Amino acid sequence: MPTNSSNTGLQRRTFTGGTVTMAFHENYEIEQDILRETKISRQHLTPNIALHLITPECRLFYEPQLNEENQVFKNDPFWAFYWPGGQALSKYVLETPELVKGKSVLDVGSGCGATSIAAIQKTAKYAIANDIDEVAGIAALLNAKLNQIDIKKLFISNDNLIGSNVTEDLVFIGDLFYDEEIAEILLPWMHKLSSNGKIILIGDPGRHGITENRLKFMRKLATYELTENCCIENKGFSTVNVWRFQ
Repeated sequence: MPTNSSNTGLQRRTFTGGTVTMAFHENYEIEQDILRETKISRQHLTPNIALHLITPECRLFYEPQLNEENQVFKNDPFWAFYWPGGQALSKYVLETPELVKGKSVLDVGSGCGATSIAAIQKTAKYAIANDIDEVAGIAALLNAKLNQIDIKKLFISNDNLIGSNVTEDLVFIGDLFYDEEIAEILLPWMHKLSSNGKIILIGDPGRHGITENRLKFMRKLATYELTENCCIENKGFSTVNVWRFQ
């Protein structure tokens, strides 16, 4: 389990395989950018979780990052969209609380942090929201605060943990099968984790990396109809699935 150690202005928490950092006032400017460029939304599959998202009311919805001179965030704000796989995983957690009760969770490609928030709401021991974009971690903390969850149970990691050893009980992988290259990296890692007794759940609407050959290692647990606004944001997808890797 992550452990705490003091650091100037930061609460730094470490765990096997990387460092988890929770930052407070140092990220004030980024927090303000997030609050200014997003709206609080519940128009998704888990409306009981409010999230700071880029919606049609936001300028970045139509003009991503505007231009180089007026770039708001260092990287494209993928964390500001609640992608279908993340929605499905979060909804499944909310519907099957026994899955996470008392368990530790690694949420890979966590984005806005919704799945980690859902797990903590359903009494997970703790959750690590893991996204290589630092701003995603800050957004996840803002969303955690918005939903009044126990912040002591939420840890943030910006390390690339794909391929690393995992000590957590559950691994959630949302929306990462977007191409063949990443799928080829994920597959051997998931085999390793599964052989070590980890429960791995995948949320995805059926992108390029979800091939027939890979589906033979996955058992479908749930299918959800996407909301109308999510269908518009994800052209070509109207449903999303949750699979268990085995």
